Amino acid sequence: MNFFDTHAHFGLNPGASLAAIRRALADGVTRMTAVGGSRDLNAAAIAVKQEFPEHIELALGFDRSQAKDADTDVFIDTLNKLCSRVDLSAVGETGLDFHYEAGTAAAQCELFAAHLRLADELRRPVVIHTREANEATLRVLDQTPWYGEGLRGVVHCFTGDCDFAEQLMERRLAISFSGIVTFRNADQLRKSAAFVPDNRLLIETDSPYLTPVPKRGRENEPAFVVHVAECLARVRNTTVEHIAQITTANAEQLFCGQIR
Repeated sequence: MNFFDTHAHFGLNPGASLAAIRRALADGVTRMTAVGGSRDLNAAAIAVKQEFPEHIELALGFDRSQAKDADTDVFIDTLNKLCSRVDLSAVGETGLDFHYEAGTAAAQCELFAAHLRLADELRRPVVIHTREANEATLRVLDQTPWYGEGLRGVVHCFTGDCDFAEQLMERRLAISFSGIVTFRNADQLRKSAAFVPDNRLLIETDSPYLTPVPKRGRENEPAFVVHVAECLARVRNTTVEHIAQITTANAEQLFCGQIR
């Protein structure tokens, strides 16, 4: 079996990042999307892409936590310059978080919309974060036209209910589940994981955060995405092999050239 971790962040310790990738490769996680979100995370993602070009897809962006630090034009200009120098697979992560960053809601929406426009111009999918911002996320998506073919992107680390998942899929987005789906109190999320159809399903770690059961207490890493797949296999009444196959195929279609 081969697995595709569609969302992993890498830190500023190159040795630790490369060691984690080697462990993932040894455990059958043969593809990973290294995701940015800040200047430091973007640089770390580029670094691991350079070391493992055949195994790493690259997503670059400035996430909701950056909205308070500079105006949108500065971020997009910086992102454009980065994208001209690298083999970019996706724009992001971007999106909205009104739980931790509610005070910058307007700036977040502006920055999110700018990332969506850039993804459309570049013909790349977008990696979206949304937390306690369902209505605003849908509104920004609807107000920002998408002219590409196929899926527009993915909502990563999904934590919503079936209704929200359906609304996102209507807007041509895939749904990705992280280690949260394995948590003891995540029954509602497991219902969503059973609801999403095969052709919209992705898996991720969101490393180094959200370590899945049974690895709780350790820093998360791409090798642990296998435990997310095992949980999805149980709640969808199928095999881990099937989850590995469909999520890898979906990730390859989304990140590896569908709309370029």
